[in-house]
Amino acid sequence: MQSSSERHEYPAHWEADVVLRDGGTARIRPITVDDAERLVSFYEQVSDESKYYRFFAPYPRLSAKDVHRFTHHDFVDRVGLAATIGGEFIATVRYDRIGADGLPASAPADEAEVAFLVQDAHQGRGVASALLEHIAAVARERGIRRFAAEVLPANSKMIKVFTDAGYTQKRSFEDGVVRLEFDLEPTDRSLAVQRAREQRAEARSVRRLLAPGSIAVVGTGRTPGGVGRSVLGNIREADFTGSLYAVNRALPEGVKELDGVPAYRSVRDIDGPVDLAVVAVPAEYVPEVVTGCGEHGVQGLVVISAGYAESGPDGRDRQRALVRHARAYGMRIIGPNAFGIINTSPDVRLNASLAPEMPRPGRIGLFAQSGAIGIALLSRLHRRGGGVTGVTGVSTFVSSGNRADVSGNDVLQYWYDDPDTDVVLMYLESIGNPRKFTRLARRTAAAKPLVVVQGARHGGAAPQGHAVRATRLPHATVSELLRQAGVIRVDTITELVDAGLLLARQPLPAGPRVAILGNSESLGLLTYDACLSEGLRPHPPLDLTTGASAEDFQAALSRALADDTCDSVVVTAIPAIGEASVGDAALAEALRSAAAAAPSKPVLVVHVELGGLAEALSAAASTAPQASPSGPGVAGGRGWAALPGADRVPPPEGEPPASTRAAPGGAPSGGGTTGRGWEGHIPAYPAAERAVRALAEVVKYAQWRRDAAEPGKVPEFEDIDEEGAAELIGGLLARGQGLTLGTEETCELLGKYGISVHRALPAPAPDAAAAAARTLGYPVALKATAPHLRHRADLGGVRLDLADEEQLRRAYTELTELFGTPEELRPVVQRMAPRGVDTVVRTVIDPAAGAVLSFGLAGAASQLLGDTAHRLIPVTDREATSLIRSIRTAPLLFGWRGSTPVDTPALEELLLRVSRLVDDHPEVVAVTLEPVVVAPHGLSVLGASVRLAPPPARDDLGPRTLPVY
Repeated sequence: MQSSSERHEYPAHWEADVVLRDGGTARIRPITVDDAERLVSFYEQVSDESKYYRFFAPYPRLSAKDVHRFTHHDFVDRVGLAATIGGEFIATVRYDRIGADGLPASAPADEAEVAFLVQDAHQGRGVASALLEHIAAVARERGIRRFAAEVLPANSKMIKVFTDAGYTQKRSFEDGVVRLEFDLEPTDRSLAVQRAREQRAEARSVRRLLAPGSIAVVGTGRTPGGVGRSVLGNIREADFTGSLYAVNRALPEGVKELDGVPAYRSVRDIDGPVDLAVVAVPAEYVPEVVTGCGEHGVQGLVVISAGYAESGPDGRDRQRALVRHARAYGMRIIGPNAFGIINTSPDVRLNASLAPEMPRPGRIGLFAQSGAIGIALLSRLHRRGGGVTGVTGVSTFVSSGNRADVSGNDVLQYWYDDPDTDVVLMYLESIGNPRKFTRLARRTAAAKPLVVVQGARHGGAAPQGHAVRATRLPHATVSELLRQAGVIRVDTITELVDAGLLLARQPLPAGPRVAILGNSESLGLLTYDACLSEGLRPHPPLDLTTGASAEDFQAALSRALADDTCDSVVVTAIPAIGEASVGDAALAEALRSAAAAAPSKPVLVVHVELGGLAEALSAAASTAPQASPSGPGVAGGRGWAALPGADRVPPPEGEPPASTRAAPGGAPSGGGTTGRGWEGHIPAYPAAERAVRALAEVVKYAQWRRDAAEPGKVPEFEDIDEEGAAELIGGLLARGQGLTLGTEETCELLGKYGISVHRALPAPAPDAAAAAARTLGYPVALKATAPHLRHRADLGGVRLDLADEEQLRRAYTELTELFGTPEELRPVVQRMAPRGVDTVVRTVIDPAAGAVLSFGLAGAASQLLGDTAHRLIPVTDREATSLIRSIRTAPLLFGWRGSTPVDTPALEELLLRVSRLVDDHPEVVAVTLEPVVVAPHGLSVLGASVRLAPPPARDDLGPRTLPVY
């Protein structure tokens, strides 16, 4: 008889990299027979107290029998996992399946004893919590539903690991031992605990990269120039607050410094600790550098070096090896092919990038996967004249390059609770884990604005350096799903900066009502039209005439801000002929003074060729001190003007005073701030359309914030038979890996969730059609269901309201004469449903985004216009309501042009039932209900199809793991 170990091969899919509580990484993998020496070495480094807690008695060393037992597993009834760093064990966990008598057992026994041992040097890093998540997932996969653990009362740390995990548990005390029993089925609390730990760990891993205490730049050439030497100079000239080292393997004997920085041949030679290494050596030398950094205890790497996945298949293999190598030492990587990172905090002052100058400090977090786009964004935020104007600074900047390890998700985790960041701007070319990104975006957007522009959205594939799962969803659908999560989606980097400036400088509006005032009637009318086009509700423009003084502007703006029927104000301004630059300053001060007196409403300025006003508006109140050209922030005469796409405008002189400000993500109603008063900056735009588009996006975001404050619920329906549906699905899937259900099976499955489908009887001949009509009852409809005619009433393949057999037979003859034989038409007879509006409900499971529910009106017009709305499953009651109302043709459901409104509550209930079906049973990979006729009272599902398949993997519900790209 075969043993379990012979039946089950090494489970490589259990291997995973995880981020620990302090931000370091470890690898979790199954323990095998080859680990005997590692296990003995690990055990020797564990304290006697920890050994006592594990074995309840003094246990100084492992016997040969112990080593054999702890390294020989069948990966079913006996499983052991180890957490490793640098290939060595730092912790172990194992389970043994037991029966009701507590003795070793095999399936169907569904309980197991579990025990941990963590090396003392690594206790407190969250290793045991991570191991518990992974051993629980393994146990569930092997049919184990419950863990039991016996712990000494003094072992409070391990008791806390179990009790804090969030599982449903039972606790007892017997014979001086605490016995804990807990179910392994994930609960809302266990998922919440897991995600909170994930956020803290990933945020700390990014913080270690962005706020290091010491940096080594590896690859600094002996002569000026080159990437490594440039990065070294940028770090030094930014006045980095920590220790800085230069590393060059070819450094001549006796050379101890480069550019005044201590220099070494290897990171190993540096006396003190190194927190971060910036790697700028050719790709073939990077593995040697990684090994040296890992052995020296470096915490993270920024890999500027190119020659990885962006260069082809060989480079992709090299990139994956790089990630495995770094993670083996507990290090995280930004890059490779990265532009670098920046942190403007006065406690750090880090410019470990190729940007020749440190950007001004501010409160915008900036993430870009492309170095070219990153530098363009930095230069746009930096410049003062033309386009987007004014001093708006950056808190932190990350350019991830190929983002082989650290991604936008990780940086979002950091920015979520970063007190120095109020607004997040992201340029993404791919999203490695859309489900996780959507979840993190929703949480972040509830606290601070998140603006995203996505590149390569029409190319059909991610950039060559990015290995991501493909999505079958159109870009418009992905954009809508991001908006559902609170993301402000824009199409260009210009719009990204426009929206970011408004969010960074102004409070959120309480609604869509806009006052317009200025000294140009034409510019005011353009602004008015732009507001209408963007769905805002503008007041008629107030023309102050070209002779308006600064005092006139101030008085008009004060009145508009005091008006309770106004939520925001757009000021339009053109230069007066002969007006001196001092007039610009006076006008800017007037507008600033009026806006500061009413800080709860946003103010924007549209200016035409009025650089002086834009400069003055920004200089009126700055977010932070600005470095003068001769100060440490300027890289030796190299300025932003030297960068591609940057305006040839020098940085402003002097140091305007800083002011306090409110978090721009504060309560949309004006209440609730973070303690920082309103900034006083008024953003200026060179075109009405740009200003209004930014305002419209912010208005929609503010409304989302208000709605998110009262989230909906996923309702329970008493008539749902979840167990019956699961049994039916299991039986159907036993026939094969994937199948489209027949009519009877579809109706039966949908019926388990309270979804009734009108019967459609086949009519292969006129007599069969007449018999079907007698069974169903007149009036009936006769439909051709051939693929080229199905759901195409416009082609004439449907005959409605057939009142008797004579009409039915005549209609049958007409269809066959027009379209072909009954075998080609596949006609069916269906009882007429009450008249109403024809709609379509669909669900699909996308491999990248997850389960998506879609809704729209039936018909060619809606398909042609792409008028379909989407929501991620599970859908709440509020989301179902908004889904129906978000299509452009929604007025047809609510009595457009005097028609009778239809039963939208019944439609919302149908959407919620379909959502529950797909959420409860991931094997349901596609549902189509078409048409769904919504009448004034009730609705009728006239056609339905369901496709089943084995459920796809859900990486968002399993234990915490780092992705492998």
